[in-house]
Amino acid sequence: MGKNCFICQRIAMIEDHKNPYFVKEMATGYVVLGDSQYFPGYTLFLGKEHITELHLMPEKLKRQFLNEMSLVAEACSLAFHADKMNVELLGNGDAHVHWHLFPRHNGDTPKPGPIWWVDPKVMYADETAPTTEELAEMKFNLQKAIDVVEEKYAK
Repeated sequence: MGKNCFICQRIAMIEDHKNPYFVKEMATGYVVLGDSQYFPGYTLFLGKEHITELHLMPEKLKRQFLNEMSLVAEACSLAFHADKMNVELLGNGDAHVHWHLFPRHNGDTPKPGPIWWVDPKVMYADETAPTTEELAEMKFNLQKAIDVVEEKYAK
């Protein structure tokens, strides 16, 4: 665990059963909803291991991590009725592999384009945090969609 790593701190909260945004543990990572929901259904897939770059992962782990991210992205699309999915692995702010999964809907930004065109003060404003009820519903819908997608590929 990275001592000052925000992602590692969030994972520790999951392991201590103190992260209200936690949805599901998978073999290579944890599915969590974003604290901010300007884009409804914004989800993260946090790599279990503190690895800073995708290309630094052992090949077998990397392939499984990519596959699971793809399953989670498909589940997000299903659960939140996305018109398009934006999927990003950046790590410039938090150097621990994690995916940002944004269900996108037509007209969800002032002009068509990437989510980063939205002013961060607007995207991460306090008003974008889900209520307890909204969070519970989103977690339920995403968990159900993950189950559907996993079943689809288990055959």
